[in-house]
Amino acid sequence: MGERANPGGTADDMDRKYFSREEAEELLPMIGPALENARRQKHTIGSLTEELSVAATRIMALGGSLPPFAELNRKKTQCDEGVEQLTQMIDEIQQAGCLVKDVEMGLVDFPSLREGQEVYLCWKLGEEHIGFWHGIEEGFTGRKPLDAFTKEDTPPGSSRLQ
Repeated sequence: MGERANPGGTADDMDRKYFSREEAEELLPMIGPALENARRQKHTIGSLTEELSVAATRIMALGGSLPPFAELNRKKTQCDEGVEQLTQMIDEIQQAGCLVKDVEMGLVDFPSLREGQEVYLCWKLGEEHIGFWHGIEEGFTGRKPLDAFTKEDTPPGSSRLQ
């Protein structure tokens, strides 16, 4: 991976790597299953949060009734632990140098270069290969086919992007 030279940048910026298409695709067998696990964890958290919200509404509506404190505490603990686990899952994926943009959609960006400008190689869970890129300000809706990359766009020390 090419390293980013960034005088005056933050430590995070200086640690950022630029990926070629091949380098990014080498990570997909690890990222795909990890992202699927994160998505399942997010759904579990959503279900627990909904259950807690319904219980809170019921408690407020019933006034003086005794709520099932033990069960609610257990669900709250599960939810809190789930959030912590989800954060760890996302952090593990991002330690590879990529950016998880949307767990639900399964969007991951890989910093790269195009005509000397930083861009993102864009991958969506379920896609077999990385076939798109977008500018750092454009996001998913600005995806363009990777065949628009040229040889000059390859980060130093990396293989060709196409």
